[in-house]
Amino acid sequence: MERSEDILNKLASAQGRRDEIPNQELAAEIVETNNTEAIAILVKNLNGKEKAVQNDCIKVLYEIGELQPTLISAYHEDFLHLLNHKNNRLQWGAMTALCCISRVKPGEIYEKLPQIIDAADAGSVITRDYAMNIMIELGSVPEYASQMFSLLTEQLLKSPPNQFPMYMERTAHLVNNDNKDKFISILETRIKDLEKESARKRVEKMIRKLMKM
Repeated sequence: MERSEDILNKLASAQGRRDEIPNQELAAEIVETNNTEAIAILVKNLNGKEKAVQNDCIKVLYEIGELQPTLISAYHEDFLHLLNHKNNRLQWGAMTALCCISRVKPGEIYEKLPQIIDAADAGSVITRDYAMNIMIELGSVPEYASQMFSLLTEQLLKSPPNQFPMYMERTAHLVNNDNKDKFISILETRIKDLEKESARKRVEKMIRKLMKM
């Protein structure tokens, strides 16, 4: 049976490290050994009293999710509960983990979209980024495609100008002949809000590309 100390002692903070390499190495080790006991220990310590341990645990968990999302998918409710946490690192880290899980459990994540979108609207830029990634991921699932495109266009209309070009580019692969005109219309509306010439050029390039579809 895995002991908590054996796992927690491998965290960056336990080693007095300020970099993330120990956490990344631990995630890779857990994936390689399919160590579900270690994952349960990490999830339990998300609610611990030490902020540094919390931060390391969420880092290891979403790194595991990037490598093998099925290993953390059973804990999607735990991550959802962290979306309004006062520790911002836990908040956006949980959204990152949910984004990983959306690849393997789209139905479960789809059901929680209202909570995810609320957290994105109230959260940090990184929290919003990963919420957008979740919607984009779900947009690739045929049964959710239409609704996701509508939700994504809503987000594009109200996204901060400096984030808009990136969101536009990430969403563009969901554009088809049926929704192309709506997407172009949004781009033409938002380009007026962009002060940076480089951002405007990215949008203009996308418009030209879509016009040729």
